[in-house]
Amino acid sequence: MTKSSNPDGFTFKLWKFFASVKLSVFILLSLAMTSIIGTVIPQNENPMLYQQKFGEALFKILNTLDIFDMYHSWWFRFLLFMLTVNIIVCSINRLQATWKIIFPKQPSFKINQFRKAKNRQEWSAADSPEQLKDVISPLLSKRFSRLTVQSSENGYILFGEKGRWTRLGVYAVHLSIIFMVTGGLIGSIFGFDGFVNIPEGESADKIFLRNSQSEIRLGFEIKCDDFDFTLYESGMPKEYRSSLSIIKNNQSVVQKDIIVNDPLRFEGINFFQSSYGKMPATKLTVTFTEKSSGLIYNKAATMGSPVEMPGNSGTLIVEDFRPSFSFRGVNLTNTFLCRMIPNNGEPSHIIIPADYPRFDMMRQGDFVISISNTDFKYYTGLQVTKDPGVPLVYAGFLFMIIGCYVTFFMFHQKICVEISADKGKTTVMTAGISGKNRPGMNTVIRRLSNHLKKITQ
Repeated sequence: MTKSSNPDGFTFKLWKFFASVKLSVFILLSLAMTSIIGTVIPQNENPMLYQQKFGEALFKILNTLDIFDMYHSWWFRFLLFMLTVNIIVCSINRLQATWKIIFPKQPSFKINQFRKAKNRQEWSAADSPEQLKDVISPLLSKRFSRLTVQSSENGYILFGEKGRWTRLGVYAVHLSIIFMVTGGLIGSIFGFDGFVNIPEGESADKIFLRNSQSEIRLGFEIKCDDFDFTLYESGMPKEYRSSLSIIKNNQSVVQKDIIVNDPLRFEGINFFQSSYGKMPATKLTVTFTEKSSGLIYNKAATMGSPVEMPGNSGTLIVEDFRPSFSFRGVNLTNTFLCRMIPNNGEPSHIIIPADYPRFDMMRQGDFVISISNTDFKYYTGLQVTKDPGVPLVYAGFLFMIIGCYVTFFMFHQKICVEISADKGKTTVMTAGISGKNRPGMNTVIRRLSNHLKKITQ
C-alpha cells in the first residue's frame, strides 16, 4: 500500500485486516483446534456408526456442521483460503521495504557502526596503507560480491558485502505454504477419495466416495482377474495380492499385480490395495414379516437399489455389507447395513445380520426384516484416489526446504577493513555486521582476520 492510500477507505481497511499478524495467529489456532476435532472424531464413516455412537439429536447437529467430513467442509476450505490470502497480503505488504534493502540504488555504510562492533579485531602491519590496500582488495573482491574502496584521512576503508538476497528466504517459505495450501484446496475440490469392492473375476466402472457415499464413474473398467492372500501360522494375514486390468474401449490397456503400498496408477487415478473379505452376490432376497398378521413377503433385491416395502409403506436400500460388525459390544457376522425410507417419517439406518433372521424384532417396527439367499465370495477392496493438487504440494515442500535452508543457514554479511597509518605504524581493523546469525558473523570475521594477518605480517 502506498502512503497516499486513504486510511479511512474500505480498501485500505480491508488490506490492513488481511495484513494483520493477529489474523494469522487466529487462523492457525482455528486450524489446529479443528484438526484436533477431526483426529478425535473418525472421518467418513458410515452414518449408522455415528448415529449409534452420538445418538440421533447430536448426530444431526454434527452432520449439519460437516464434522464427520470436516476436511471437505466449506468452512475448513474457507479457513485455508483466508490463510492463503493472509500470507500473500503480508508478504506483499513487507516486500517493498525488503526490496529496497536487497536492491539499493547506492549502498551506504557508516564506519562508526563497524568501529563499535563487538567482533572488531585489530593488528599492526609493516607495509604502508597503499600496499596493504593493493593486497587485501583482490582477496575481498573474490569473497564478497560488492566491494567499495574509499580513501580516509589516514588511509583506506574497504567495505564489502554479500547475501542481500538471503532476505528473500522467508518469502520462499511463504510461497511454499501458499503452494501446499493451494494444492490441498485443489485436491479437496477437484479430487476424490473413494473405494470399491470387486469380486474375483468381475469388474467395476464406478466407485463410492467415502465422504458422501455417492458414485463417481471412472470412464473405464477396473477388473479383478485374480485375488490371492497368504496367512501366517497364527491366522493373521501376511500378504494379499490383486491382479488388476484396466479395460477401456473394450480393450485391456494396463495389467498389474498390486499389493499394499504398490498401487496401480492410470490417468491420474490411484488404485491401492486396501482390504479384502467376503461379500454377498449382487442378488439377494429380503423378507418382510408383518408382526400384526404374520404374513411373509419375499422381495428380490440388489445391493444399492431400493426395494419397495409391503403396503406401500416405504423403501429399503441395502447399502453395505460387513463380515464383522460390532453392535452394543456384541460382534455380529455377515451384517448388512440398510437405510429405511418410510413414506411418512424420517429415514433411518438399520442393521440386518444374515445369520440371525429374528434380530430385527428388537427394532419395534411394523415388519421384521431379514435377508437370505446370499452367496458369498472373496473380493478385493481398493482405495481409489485422485488428487490433482499433488504437484503443487510437492513444489511447496521443495520451496520449504530451500526457504528454510536460506533463512537459517545463510545470512546477509557486511564487513569493513580499515587501514590507517598513525605515528609511523599501520593499523588494520576488521569488523562485521549482520542482521541475524551473529555467531556466524563473528566466525566469518575471525577467520578473515586470521587470514589477513598471515598475508600482512
